[in-house]
Amino acid sequence: MKFQDYYTTLGVARTASADDIKRAYRKLAKEWHPDRHPPHKRQEVEVKFKAISEANEVLSDPEKRKRYDALGEHWRHGQDFQPPPGGGGTGGYRTVDPEEFARMFGGARGGGGFSDFFAQMFGDMFAGAGQAGGRDGQPRGRRAAARGQDAEAEIELKVGEALLGGKRSFGLHMGLPCEACDGEGHLGPNTCPACGGLGRTQRQKTIELSIPKDARDGQVVRLRGLGGSGPGGAGDLLLTLRLVPDDVYRLRDDDVEADVVVAPWDLLDGTRVSVQVPGGTAEARIPAGTRPGQRLRLRGQGLARAEGGRGDLLLVVRVGLPETLSERQQQLLRELGKDSTPVRGGAAKA
Repeated sequence: MKFQDYYTTLGVARTASADDIKRAYRKLAKEWHPDRHPPHKRQEVEVKFKAISEANEVLSDPEKRKRYDALGEHWRHGQDFQPPPGGGGTGGYRTVDPEEFARMFGGARGGGGFSDFFAQMFGDMFAGAGQAGGRDGQPRGRRAAARGQDAEAEIELKVGEALLGGKRSFGLHMGLPCEACDGEGHLGPNTCPACGGLGRTQRQKTIELSIPKDARDGQVVRLRGLGGSGPGGAGDLLLTLRLVPDDVYRLRDDDVEADVVVAPWDLLDGTRVSVQVPGGTAEARIPAGTRPGQRLRLRGQGLARAEGGRGDLLLVVRVGLPETLSERQQQLLRELGKDSTPVRGGAAKA
């Protein structure tokens, strides 16, 4: 296994302070967190993320860092066991790899013999040698029971829902423990007729998703414990969000476009309208003389961007009339139209 230089992994000098290491780790962890990358890059990203977490775990601990600095590259990760100076010759030392060492002292690598030997001899100094980090970067001792596979799915989320947040319920077909036999696969000596002995049945489960504040098109949300089953517990569900337009909100490049409807007389002298934005409401001023179809920009009130910050909210001014008009109002509108030139736009040719 190739040696990992923890300082190189975090991009810091060997003389870096604890604060330097902390800042470097936070920056890299945010950049390489699996939830920030699409499913097809998941395996590559998780390997990188685990390496970053492992480097931080050692370098952020003063005692572990001291040991790492003292032992150098022979600290762990499959480096050959080197003979001491002057130990050559037929009757002297020879180089063995970790797998051979594990066989010599019993147990498979990572299965107890190799790591336990070092743990007994040197304490926790070699307690994790040759072992990969567990789920979420946590070190594991003996081999943990395998968790179920991660599942992948996509849901359509309206742009307005993604912008304003809240919760959204959706149905998902998934294998769940059989209710008739409590997942055992049998009822007494007989095979369970409900699940055919499998212990699981396909049912639709309703999931309530709290829409992330940074929701955006193509974002992958990890739902813990909703994936495939396994001896060590269920895997996760990786849910990809696909944003679709609704009656008011739609995507326009990196921004969100929304319609705001006002009465025609409000355009003469101008008006103010309250608009829903992430986290609450904002007041938008519509200047006098604004034409229907004109766009007003509210900066930083759009969807979150992958690189940080938020896009803009573009308000498209539309003209509307009250739902009910009195006879007098209808008469005035007809009189207004008698001396007016035709108004056309959109799909209607001018």
